[in-house]
Amino acid sequence: MGAKTKRNDPCPCGSGKKHKKCCGKGNLRGALAPARGPKRRFGIPLLTSDERDGMRAAGKANAVLMDLVRDKVAPGVTLVQIDDFVREWTYEQGYVPACLGYRGFPKSCCTSVNEVVCHGIPDDYALREGDIVNVDLTTIVEGWYGDQSETFLIGEVTPPARGVVQCAFDTLYAAIDTVSPGSRIADIGHAIVKIAHGRGYSVVEAFQGHGIGRKFHIDPGIPHYPESQWGHVVLEPGMCFTIEPMINVGSKRCPIDESDGWTSRTIDSSLSAQFEHTLLMTEQGIEILTTTERGPRPGHRF
Repeated sequence: MGAKTKRNDPCPCGSGKKHKKCCGKGNLRGALAPARGPKRRFGIPLLTSDERDGMRAAGKANAVLMDLVRDKVAPGVTLVQIDDFVREWTYEQGYVPACLGYRGFPKSCCTSVNEVVCHGIPDDYALREGDIVNVDLTTIVEGWYGDQSETFLIGEVTPPARGVVQCAFDTLYAAIDTVSPGSRIADIGHAIVKIAHGRGYSVVEAFQGHGIGRKFHIDPGIPHYPESQWGHVVLEPGMCFTIEPMINVGSKRCPIDESDGWTSRTIDSSLSAQFEHTLLMTEQGIEILTTTERGPRPGHRF
């Protein structure tokens, strides 16, 4: 789940309040900051060695689940069947599905089909040949959160569908490649925008990546475009966060469905795709915590 970026926009938690009055209150500091962590910079927790291992375990578990979901995503499968599998497997392992009940979200994962940008609520819709669907999973393991998403192509898809999925995938890894200890959050947005705009796509600004640890959404915010609030922050060893660019074929605007308070769709019904990883900055460089065994690797062509 991405975090809202603009303080006056509706909060993505579905409360009906402005973000600055809800989850964004105090720029996500204070109540939403993790209870553990001996050191902070800009209000951002820097994880100890043991805490990093906790995040590694959560990321690995979530990646295992994503590979299992990979086998379930096919024509004729309903979104709620995917969600049922996610919930049942997670509890069988002794873990917790983070999305279920989060700020009132009713399901265990997010499934966003075609023009749905993010936070799609699984229902009885059966996947069809030509669809693209993003599955966003977050698993809590011993109190730590692992978070990732992939966009899947259902059978043969149109060139525009394939193109936007490829762009979302490429921008994620370009952003990962651009960061190292001492780089700034703004570098992430620059890398994403350069590729997306260069291919004629738009980058969603209404949602962003986020810090993660013993809480789902914490500082720092990770905008996917150059932005001033977080852009100056230096990425230091011990910081853990997600990068999750959402790329649209048409307009970047994506209002939230008032009927459910969650589902965000492109305003022009154009296609949207997203990929996400949980990342840990170490002294040696960036570490991807949610790498799957069978998912696409950097350089993959869809």
